[in-house]
Amino acid sequence: MRRSILLLAILFTWAVSALSQENDSLPINHFVTRSTLVGVGYTQILDTYLSPAEYAGIEGRFLHERMRMTKLFGGRVSTQSMVQSNLAYTENRSGSGSEFAGMVNWTYGLHYHFPINGNLRILVGGLGDGNLGFIYNTRNSNNPAQAKAYINLTASAMAFYKFRIGRRPFSVRYQVNVPFVGAMFSPGYQQSYYEIFTLGNHDKVVRFTSLHNQPSMRQLLTLDIPVGGTTLRVGYLGDYQQSKVNNIRCHTYSHAFMVGFVKNFYLIKHKDPLRKQLPF
Repeated sequence: MRRSILLLAILFTWAVSALSQENDSLPINHFVTRSTLVGVGYTQILDTYLSPAEYAGIEGRFLHERMRMTKLFGGRVSTQSMVQSNLAYTENRSGSGSEFAGMVNWTYGLHYHFPINGNLRILVGGLGDGNLGFIYNTRNSNNPAQAKAYINLTASAMAFYKFRIGRRPFSVRYQVNVPFVGAMFSPGYQQSYYEIFTLGNHDKVVRFTSLHNQPSMRQLLTLDIPVGGTTLRVGYLGDYQQSKVNNIRCHTYSHAFMVGFVKNFYLIKHKDPLRKQLPF
């Protein structure tokens, strides 16, 4: 009987040790972080194709992000996929006119990780950036709407900092994206969409863009807060899009407060023994 108990104890100890070693050796590229945020904020919109006046008002925004480590460069490169959408209702300064606006933005790219210490990590990389949206002006009868479509290659940088308050782990992240080359659809000044799509006058409606005619930026600041068994994320999103193409000046400046949840998981069915090793 004693031998059986001793044998069971040895087998149990060996199993726990083997499981621990397996968890410690799980490849980092199986870590995935997903977050879903919603927000509300303030936006300012100018599009001289529709009106010389700036419109301002409220905006609702949705953001879904997925980050995953890869095996590239010894496991120091991560992928990021982010989908944003927003809807806005704005009015001119006198309140005599209004505009509805919407945009869907998708980015995907890679970041190289520079671990500074156990708490601070710097990421540098590049993204592909696609945008599709509209602006509708309720006052105009001839050209009431403007389509928005443009793509970019974007430089991106991030910083992650982890800290503790008592035994609770927190994480702060800042990210900034700046497009440096791309292409944009834009009608000519006072050119109607009827001329473009029905009469076929579509010369020069797709133009090259760079910092000289599309100086834009997106930035995101977030704080991850552990709440029970979940992670709450709160943050600020600043979206500053501007361009001057085909003699049309456009800008959209948005400031939104975001809130949502984060899920860190492993691509195989393990619990969470490696929380301290999560790169994001």
